[in-house]
Amino acid sequence: MPRTSLPISCIGLVRCVHTSEGLVTKMPDHSPQLAWIDAQRADMCRLLTMWAEVNSWTHNIEGLNAMLGHLEESFSVLGGDSTIIELPSQEIVVEQGRVAQRPLGKALSIVKRSAAALRVFLSCHYDTVYPPDKHRQVVMCDSENRLYGPGVSDAKGGLVIMLKALEAFESSSRADRLGWEILLNPDEEVGSPGSAPLLLDAARRNHVGLVFEPAFLDGTLVGARKGSGNFTAVFKGRAAHAGREPRAGRNAINAMAGFIVDLNAFPPDNEDLTINVGHVEGGGPVNVVPDLAMCRFNVRAADAEKQESFERHLSEIAERVGKLDGVTLEITGRFGRPPKPLDQATVSLLEKIALCGRELDLSINWRPSGGACDGNNLAAAGLPTVDSLGPRGGDIHSPREFVIPESLPERAKLTALLLMKLASGEIRL
Repeated sequence: MPRTSLPISCIGLVRCVHTSEGLVTKMPDHSPQLAWIDAQRADMCRLLTMWAEVNSWTHNIEGLNAMLGHLEESFSVLGGDSTIIELPSQEIVVEQGRVAQRPLGKALSIVKRSAAALRVFLSCHYDTVYPPDKHRQVVMCDSENRLYGPGVSDAKGGLVIMLKALEAFESSSRADRLGWEILLNPDEEVGSPGSAPLLLDAARRNHVGLVFEPAFLDGTLVGARKGSGNFTAVFKGRAAHAGREPRAGRNAINAMAGFIVDLNAFPPDNEDLTINVGHVEGGGPVNVVPDLAMCRFNVRAADAEKQESFERHLSEIAERVGKLDGVTLEITGRFGRPPKPLDQATVSLLEKIALCGRELDLSINWRPSGGACDGNNLAAAGLPTVDSLGPRGGDIHSPREFVIPESLPERAKLTALLLMKLASGEIRL
C-alpha cells in the first residue's frame, strides 16, 4: 500500500479536537496506561536479563533462532499478523580474496491495522556483536544499580521498551485509529544486508518511523547520523624468491601499504568524513615476495556530498594502483547506510516527542552521532524517523556495556504517550 502524503506539521499538544460534526471532543486520559508501564519495571528487567543471556551474535544462527523464539512468544500478546521472514545470505570476502556466502538469521514482522489512515513503523534489531566464546553471556548489577551485559543497551533494552509501549498503547481507548508495523531484524550490526529491502518496503507504506537504538546516557536523542560504508580491497601481485630474484616478484603488501597511505590522506582533519582501516592481512614466509594482501575499511560521511567526494577519491586511488606493473586491485563494498541529515520533517517529529517528554517531566534534546543504524535507511527512503528511542546506557559494543534500569519504563512511557497522542489526534501529522 503506497504511503499517502501526510506532511508533518508543527501542531503541538491539544486538549480537544473538532469532530466531523463540528463537536468538541475531550481528549482521553492516558494516565492509566502510563501507570501500568511504571508497574512493569521488574518485569522489564526480567525480560531484558533473559534475552541478554541468549547469545545472538549476528552469525550465531542457533542463538538467533533461540532469541527469535523468545521474541515470538513475548510479542504475541500484541496480536496482529506475524510473519517469519527468511533473509538472503550475506556476501563476504574471505581468505585468498574469495567471495563467499554467509547465512543470516530470520526477521520477525508483525502488522496490525494495516488499513488505518495513520501507520507507524517500529523497528529494532536483536543481533549483538560478540560471538559465544568472546566473553561471559551474563547480566550483572553493580552498586550504582546499572545492569551490565552483552546487548543490554544495544538493542535488547530497546526491544523491551518497544514491547511494553505497544502493550500499553493497545489498551488505550483510541488504539483502533492507528495502525502499526514491527520489524525485528537479525543483521543490523553488519549493516542490515539482508533486511534492507524490508526496511525500504516498510518506509514506503508507513507515515512515521520509530527505531529503538539506545539513547545517549543523559537521555539525549540522536538527530543527524553519518552514513557508513564498509569496503574490502584485495591486492594481487606475483610471488618470487625474496633473495635470488626479488625483482621478478610484485609485492602485494607494498601495493596495499601505498593504497592505505593514499586512502588516509583524504580528507585531512575533516570530521565530516572519517576513514578507518580496521583489518589487514597478507603474505607468509619473509623470504617470499607476497602475491596477495587484503584490507578492510569503514568510511563515515556526514552528507551525500561528502560520500560522493570520497567515492571519487577511492576511484582515483584504485586507478593509480591499477597502473602498477603486475599488480591488480579489486574493491568490493558500498555505503549500506546512507547519511541521515537532520531535515525539517525529522525536527518536527523530534519536537513532538520532546512535548511528550515534557508531560512526563523529561527534558528531551538531540544531537548528531557518528553511529549509523536502520534509521539511516528509513530516512533515506523518505520516512520521518527518530531512531534512538531505546534506553539510556553506555559503553555499547564493549564488555562493559550497561543500561540504566529506570530508563526502561521511562522510555516506554515516552513512546506509548506519543502513540496514544497520535491516535487521539492530540499530535497531528
